[in-house]
Amino acid sequence: MARKIIIDTDPGQDDAVAILLALASPELEVLGITCVAGNVPLPLTTKNARMVCELAQRPDIKVFAGCDKPLARALVTAEHVHGKTGLDGITLPDPEMPLQDAHAVDFLIDTLRREAAGTVTLCPIGPLTNIATAMQRAPDIIGRIQEIVLMGGAYFEVGNITPAAEFNIYVDPEAAKIVFGAGAPLTVMPLDVTHKALTNRARVDAFRAMPGRVGPAVASWTDFFERYDKEKYGSEGAPLHDPCTIAYLLCPELFSGREINVEIETGSELTLGMTVADWWRVTGRSANARFMGDVDAEGFFALLLERIARL
Repeated sequence: MARKIIIDTDPGQDDAVAILLALASPELEVLGITCVAGNVPLPLTTKNARMVCELAQRPDIKVFAGCDKPLARALVTAEHVHGKTGLDGITLPDPEMPLQDAHAVDFLIDTLRREAAGTVTLCPIGPLTNIATAMQRAPDIIGRIQEIVLMGGAYFEVGNITPAAEFNIYVDPEAAKIVFGAGAPLTVMPLDVTHKALTNRARVDAFRAMPGRVGPAVASWTDFFERYDKEKYGSEGAPLHDPCTIAYLLCPELFSGREINVEIETGSELTLGMTVADWWRVTGRSANARFMGDVDAEGFFALLLERIARL
């Protein structure tokens, strides 16, 4: 039986690849895609999610608009990384499939209440505003979540939007604090993992050589996306952050980490949004997350290439 998931996202080129990976994998049943403001404002994230579904020839996927700003702060976006549309790199046609009428938060609550307890996994790959809002409005859903597998945070890699913080957590640290403190089973793909899942020429060219539209689209997105990281980090390619969450659901053996305590900094101007990860277990605080630290990059890209080629 396929694992039921909801992808909560702010596409973003790497978000788009994560969505494609999920839609290419029969082991996963995508119940819906909930969109949040993050990499770009909400009107663009909802548009981008639908364009990606149509690229994958899956207009049946339900896409919902969610929160257009963080819980307590002004929205910070990342056009400097993803371009003015969030999906710069290739021009896709405007989507024909409609947005659903329901709000993303209502969809999350209704779905978790409707489905059997412990059968729906949440995959947040953007700021955690929608997830936290759902938890605040309906605390009863927390115990019904099978697992939350999210992309966010860092320990050894520290930060990518500030010296101390990763972007998804930094955009809405109050939401992250709620999610990390909720008690639901939580698996975290931090920069420590995603910065090891780097594209290179051979991997991008393999996408480009695929027949059809999907592989070349991924290559085009990566060509655009990686220019920023190459300049910033001096790396050979760019990290594909968000697909790590979906890859973990498909092949958890590709990843390794520890059960540790992770707290979210919300009070300091200097370290706002920092994931204070007790990797060495020095605080005595109870573990609240499976915090990943490494990935088999070759295995990750082999999986990604094989699945994207199916679309």
